[in-house]
This record gives sequence, structure tokens and C-alpha cells, in this order.
Amino acid sequence: MIISERPSKLSLPQTNPGVATVLEYLIIKFPYIDARIWRQRITDGKVHYHDGSLVTARSPFQPQQRIYYYREVESEPSIPFKETILFQDEHILVAHKPHFLAVTPGGKYVNECLQNRLRRSTGIEALQTLHRLDRVTAGLVMFSVNPDTRHRYHQLFKTRQIHKSYQAIASISDAENLTGQEWEIKNRIVQGEPRFRMRVTEGEANSHSVIRCLRQSAQTALFELTPVTGKTHQLRVHMQALGLPILNDKYYPQLEPLSADNYAAPLQLLAKELQFIDPVTEKPRCFRSDSNLLLQSDIAAMT
Repeated sequence: MIISERPSKLSLPQTNPGVATVLEYLIIKFPYIDARIWRQRITDGKVHYHDGSLVTARSPFQPQQRIYYYREVESEPSIPFKETILFQDEHILVAHKPHFLAVTPGGKYVNECLQNRLRRSTGIEALQTLHRLDRVTAGLVMFSVNPDTRHRYHQLFKTRQIHKSYQAIASISDAENLTGQEWEIKNRIVQGEPRFRMRVTEGEANSHSVIRCLRQSAQTALFELTPVTGKTHQLRVHMQALGLPILNDKYYPQLEPLSADNYAAPLQLLAKELQFIDPVTEKPRCFRSDSNLLLQSDIAAMT
């Protein structure tokens, strides 16, 4: 059994969903975890409050209490790719995340994630991610180093004051001439079925991206993607909406059967650039990944 080195935390909601105890809330909050597992975790002292006191099976539900618990999985894969720190000062750290590495604990990953790797390598226990990136997406992730200034960087993301740029590769037909074309996509994205897969529906737009084709080869094309909003899987859904699903995407346009990661065929999506005015120094910042996605013609030219 693999147990997380650090606790996960949640705040009990302001409105009671109809439970009497913390245990009952955890059972309905996490329907995919058997109730017996939560009871055993509580019995073993693996669920506690902010002050360290233990939650018991009879601990009453109280709104906005902070609850801490330790995630467990039977086994945890080791991702054979290395992250790179591109910048670090007393306030932030910017790293390049490889494909297949989670940013924070989730699913079958408890310790093997970018945040925990960087905490170990830097010795900065207070290190905390400021935004998320899909596990299968590579590219730039920014972390807060200093808890005292963390809220100022969080505010940048909350108020959309950070300009993000991505690259993606999609398959095209020989007859398509896309280089130089630009699309502005606005639509409404909601949870689909299963819930982790998003879909476009009717209604007021809640997602917005600008997509431009940079260049193409006979069968693939390279795109620059600029998300204006930040909905889950937004760029993947918007590329699908253009009829240009991102190469090696297991979710779109069709959900593929669950299978092991194919390290030879990563999702061709890269978080390439972050630009913003630093809220502490008031100076412009621009971080750009040294990695690039390669068209088939690029790969052929290198061999």
C-alpha cells in the first residue's frame, strides 16, 4: 500500500448536505471510495482536523471545518521523465512538467507528482502550485514559494491577468491548406458522461480560445492556442470543435478504453508560454518552454 507523504485537505461546505457526522460526509463526497475504507482510515488515525486532533466515527459535521486525510493506493507508477526548473526566486518557481506526470496528487498518484518532486528536490515544504495542467499535457507550471505573497499570484489567475500560450499538433488531410488561418472559438462547455469528459452544449458561452495554424506538413499541422478562459479540457474540446482533435488524445473525439500510458505517443499539447506583470516586483515576466512539438517532417529531417 502506498500512502501519501502529505495530507490532502478539504473544507466542509457551509450548507449541510443532510449528514450528521464528518464520516458520513466523506462517504458521500467520495462515492468511488468504499465506506469501509473511510471507517478504517478514521480508526487508524489517518483523518484529522487542522489542529491535529483526530476525527472519530462520531465527530459531528460542522460547516467550514478543515479536514485532513492521507490518500492511499495499492501501487503507484513511477513516471520515467524529469521535470526542469526554469526560474526561481523568493516568491515563485516556474518548472517544465513532462508528459504523464501529475501536477498534484490525484487518482493512482499520491507521491509521484510534480509538486511533491519539487518539494523534495528544493526542500521548500511551502511550495504550492498556482494553477493546474492535465497530467497528459507537458509544459510550464508556476508555483508559489512564499505563503505571504501567494494570494497576490493567485489573484493573477483568478482575474485572468496571465497570458498563456500553448502548442498543439493535429492530423490533417493532404488537401487542407491551414497555415496562417485563425479561429476564435466561443461556446458553452459542461461535464459530459463520464463526468471527467467535457462536452459542448447550447447556451451562453463560458469558454473562449483563439487558435492559429503556424505551419503544416503533409499529414500534420502545428497550432498556437491562446485560452482566454480556463475551463477543464478547453483547448482539447475546442480543437475537436474545429474537426482537428489533438494527436494522441484518448478522450476526444472518442473516449478510448482505459489502458496503460503509451510513453511513445504522448498527447501533442504543450503549455509553451506564461506572460504577466509580477504583482510583487511590478515588472513584466515572460517564461517560455525550451521544448517544442515536432511535425512529422521535422522528425524526418532529424533522422
